[in-house]
Amino acid sequence: MLSLQTYKPFRDLFRLSDEFDRLLWNRPRSVGEDEETLATWIPPVDISEDKEALKIRAEIPGLKKEDIKINVRNGVLTLQGERKFEEEKKKDNYFRIERSYGIFARSFNLPTSVDETKIQAFMKDGVLEVMIPKKPEAKEKEIAIEVH
Repeated sequence: MLSLQTYKPFRDLFRLSDEFDRLLWNRPRSVGEDEETLATWIPPVDISEDKEALKIRAEIPGLKKEDIKINVRNGVLTLQGERKFEEEKKKDNYFRIERSYGIFARSFNLPTSVDETKIQAFMKDGVLEVMIPKKPEAKEKEIAIEVH
């Protein structure tokens, strides 16, 4: 069975650029203001879409809602925050530290079809979910076919 796909010549190039930035610099591409100098770790995200909304899910284990700031400006949604390294008072001897700590920033360009005034965010089990509803006129509508 043959399937059709839309050819997007720059998609792989952008994906390669993102991976290159992550590997070499451990930070995202500069999308928002000062993001390149702010980010010291990058929480992974999943982005999905259904008929009603766009959804962004970010893994941010160990953070509280007070550690995170979400804002929208000029069509760009930005997630910012900080995971602090908390040293125990008894001064444990660490053999290895693999978890990332410090400031993070992720920015996403929003399409004009979403309603920025109705964005909601929820946290559960170390996952931040940002719901970005679509405007009513942007929702998919089925058109009835009339027979004459």
